[in-house]
Amino acid sequence: MRAAGQRVRLLTRFFGVSALAGALTAGLVIPLAGMVGVGSQQVVDTLHRVPQELGAQPPEVRTRVLAADGSLIAYLYDENRVPVDFSQIAPSMRQATIAIEDSRFYQHGALDLQGTVRALIRNHADGTMQGGSDITQQYVKLTLLENARTRAEQQAAVAPTYQRKLTELRYAIAIEQTYSKDQILAKYLNLANFGDGTYGVQAAAQHYFGVNAADLTLAQSAMLAGIVKNPSGYDPITNPERAVERRDTVLDRMLQLGVISVAQANSALRTPVIDPSRVRPILNGCANSAYPFYCEYVVSKLLRNPALGATTQDRDRYVKTGGLTVWTSLDPRIQAAAQASIDKHTKVSDNTIAAVTVVEPGTGLVKAMVQSAPYGNGRHETAYNYNVEKSYAGGYGGFQNGSTMKAFTIAAAIQQGIPIDYRINAPAQIDLSGVRYRTCHGWTRDMNYQPKNSTRSGDFTMVDAARYSVNTYFLQLSRKTGLCAIAKVASRLGMYNAQTMGPLDQVVSMTLGVGYVTPLMLSNAYATFAARGMYCEPLLVTAITDLGGRSVDTPAQSCKQVLEPWVADGVNRVLSAVMRPGGTGGNLKFGRWDLAGKTGTINQNLAVWFSGYTPNLAAAAVVADATPPYTNLMFGHRLDGQDIVDPTGSGTAGPIWETTMRGALHGLPLERFTAPPDKVLGSLSSSSTNGAGSTPTNTPTSGPTNGPGG
Repeated sequence: MRAAGQRVRLLTRFFGVSALAGALTAGLVIPLAGMVGVGSQQVVDTLHRVPQELGAQPPEVRTRVLAADGSLIAYLYDENRVPVDFSQIAPSMRQATIAIEDSRFYQHGALDLQGTVRALIRNHADGTMQGGSDITQQYVKLTLLENARTRAEQQAAVAPTYQRKLTELRYAIAIEQTYSKDQILAKYLNLANFGDGTYGVQAAAQHYFGVNAADLTLAQSAMLAGIVKNPSGYDPITNPERAVERRDTVLDRMLQLGVISVAQANSALRTPVIDPSRVRPILNGCANSAYPFYCEYVVSKLLRNPALGATTQDRDRYVKTGGLTVWTSLDPRIQAAAQASIDKHTKVSDNTIAAVTVVEPGTGLVKAMVQSAPYGNGRHETAYNYNVEKSYAGGYGGFQNGSTMKAFTIAAAIQQGIPIDYRINAPAQIDLSGVRYRTCHGWTRDMNYQPKNSTRSGDFTMVDAARYSVNTYFLQLSRKTGLCAIAKVASRLGMYNAQTMGPLDQVVSMTLGVGYVTPLMLSNAYATFAARGMYCEPLLVTAITDLGGRSVDTPAQSCKQVLEPWVADGVNRVLSAVMRPGGTGGNLKFGRWDLAGKTGTINQNLAVWFSGYTPNLAAAAVVADATPPYTNLMFGHRLDGQDIVDPTGSGTAGPIWETTMRGALHGLPLERFTAPPDKVLGSLSSSSTNGAGSTPTNTPTSGPTNGPGG
């Protein structure tokens, strides 16, 4: 009697139940534990090891990545789950679950003595340790599985041992003392596995039936309630016949218990188990997004955000399990315009790469990011994002940017007080062998360098030299400004080597674009000119909220004035001339917009660029050979399924830029550039349209230019 009293007191203390319940539990658990060869001391030891409260971690919840208009870009998750409150679960779903899993759920406490006795006797006869768990104990088991971080913890959570059953009982009593029955049922239905990659009743309802959990019908509820016992075996997608049998079993049980009428049961039994046309695919991750490259670049930014975790691994887990809502800068309308342009001018089977990025001046918001090669690992597919830098895991690392670099030389010259009517005699070829150029660290020179023009030669102002992209003019102008001044301007506008992540090389040919840059980098730099010298770091993630709707820190918009407005106004005036008839971008001008831009063609035509802007938007497009060994685009390369015959910035990349901008600007207000002051214009009036006073000599050259050019 004394030993029995000790057992009662032991279970009363450790299970946190009344003396009467402790006596009942002692009379049940310890003798039946002995039936499977377990002694009283082992029970005591097990109880001592079990904490009094279940340290339940929040359930894993999927994260949403949204475009600027709130439309979905992607779900990110390890478990596809959307928690809902008890009131958001259809009564039929609650009733079906209770009927098939634990019909006395609302009558018993944490331990259903009737069910447990039957299960333990059956288990003893079978030599197993299964069954007998009520809904609260099942919730405990699911929670332990959810909390498990190691293989050993996962195995312990499902081990067929009396220790696990005692642990579940102890935790179940604590749960029953903490939460109401309605709360426990809701927690269970939010945690359960409903097959085909869905967790929780809301995700399951949306996946199988395209409805919310609150709107489930009786037949739908019965099917979902039946899945939980064996999510793979009763999966209606892969095992529809077994799913029907299981659903009907649930309906029969509900009828036996008087939960539904015969008419309701018959109606539900006649209902098809699932309508395949209403099953929503589970689109997990960026690979399944309509915007995979943009999405993956967003994720790379999240994984660098210390507010999401101390390590990359911690951040990755939080992103996939924390139920975050991530708002981004992507504008689906502008993205669609860029995609339509790529679709119009390229084909998936092309052996060249085309890419374009669109940025909003004055904010840094990255509105669109598109490329010709689809995402994937199949033929003609790629995991490389050709719009971004190499430090990002999927980034390609950019291409030499050719004469688009001349814009930064123009800015450096204007900043030094050189007016845009400044004249230089620009011969067809110039010998710069051994000529010294000042850098930020001293001097540099090329002992064998005789670059040529690829367009015109003659005596030019800065305006017309840009208009025709005259190499020998800008090589001489860059010597006058010094390479350090150009490098500083470019750096302040976010330009760097996209492969090394270091500064652009200060070499004699710097103004002709020998550094590796990306469409994102170049479009954002040109957006700084459009914003009158206001540089904004590219911004993709605009806001993050956690599962409770609380704001999570994320790098905010970061803008600063890096050029005097009048300097940027001067650059805009010069690059506007490029878009006039006769300029290298003259065939790309459209509408009544103020347009400015610059072509870029690198040595041997390995890549061609066009970067341009209005006060509203800036975009950069590139077409390149991205497959080693890199070769001239003129020979053996296709774009839009045809051989490339005009491998220039204006003829190849330009049309992609133009079509993108036409669509992107549709519906936006017409804005104008600000006229530069007289000190910038020099002898050119603000109303001049052709850079009066230039006397170009139309002497096109062919063959290599010994350096990148227009």
